[in-house]
Amino acid sequence: MLKTPLLRYAVAMGAFLVASGVASAVTSTAGRPVAYLLLVTTVAFCAWYCGPGPSTIVVVLGLVETRFGFIPRIHHFNPPTRADWVCMLAFVVTSAMVIIIGESRRRENVKLLKAQSELENKVQERTADLDSLNRNLRQLSARLMQLQDDERRRIARELHDSVGQMLAALAMNLSAVRNDVEQLAKTAATLADSESLVQDMSAEVRTISHLLHPPLLDEAGLLSALRWYVEGYSQRSRIAVELDLPDNFGRLPSEMETAIFRVVQECLTNVHRHSGSPVAKIRLRRREDHILVQVEDKGRGIPPEKQLELATSGKVGVGVRGMRERLRQLGGTLEMESSSAGTVISVQLPIPERPTTEPLALTDESSAAA
Repeated sequence: MLKTPLLRYAVAMGAFLVASGVASAVTSTAGRPVAYLLLVTTVAFCAWYCGPGPSTIVVVLGLVETRFGFIPRIHHFNPPTRADWVCMLAFVVTSAMVIIIGESRRRENVKLLKAQSELENKVQERTADLDSLNRNLRQLSARLMQLQDDERRRIARELHDSVGQMLAALAMNLSAVRNDVEQLAKTAATLADSESLVQDMSAEVRTISHLLHPPLLDEAGLLSALRWYVEGYSQRSRIAVELDLPDNFGRLPSEMETAIFRVVQECLTNVHRHSGSPVAKIRLRRREDHILVQVEDKGRGIPPEKQLELATSGKVGVGVRGMRERLRQLGGTLEMESSSAGTVISVQLPIPERPTTEPLALTDESSAAA
């Protein structure tokens, strides 16, 4: 408690003066043992909080007090009686034991405090190391997601430019052959069926290419890409999707538009696979400092035990984990509210002051891992 030596001696003297005053007041009524008890208590206090030096001074002053101060006498220099000697001896022995015990306990406390301080320093060092590892892991995860989006964009472009063109040429050749052999009914029917299959394949390739990375997302922006995707989704799944989009939404940084599009894509996929809802609604709003995205359905909802598992154990599906990881890299959050009446997914993303599309720098080890 008391770090300054002068303050420890001052506190010890103050405690002694208080005990001496109380002892002088109660000795005449309660007897000398009460006075000795007060002095021993003061010695114990000084031994515990002030150290051996101040407590020894209190013992010496206590002996003087027991000889002259408790009961006023006419002749103060009379020799002490046998009872006085016994009381003073008991006081000295008791005080010495208290000082020894207090000093031993105080030293143990100092060792414990020192060990506690060293342990706290080690915990702080380990915490700092763990924070550094977590930051590196988040940077690596963000870089991997960015590489994944770039690879999807490249594959989509290759499918559209190479395979799509070859399928179109093949369709034209088959159409020409069909015209030349139109007189043969069976051959014409077979060629017509083959031409139809090639057209379906070409449409499927274009659909896959657009789903991997919609060109509208880069060229026309998020709203156009969402309208195109929702239109195709409704035709394929027979789920009516209502789009609630603002008129003056504007453009966002490319990584934010990609993240929002992937989140909506994953939510609608979950609606089709798990909810059993015939309808869905997408709501997009732009505030002063953040973007709000809500995807709502009228399905069966998430069971309570599944919600508890998501909230406590963290065992989530790959899709939900991917959405949360994308949003966390951009400083966003994802919340789920589900009941028997349906499920609502709410996403908030902060709008950066200066959008940047520069990729995160990787160390040599991180590049090799990626």
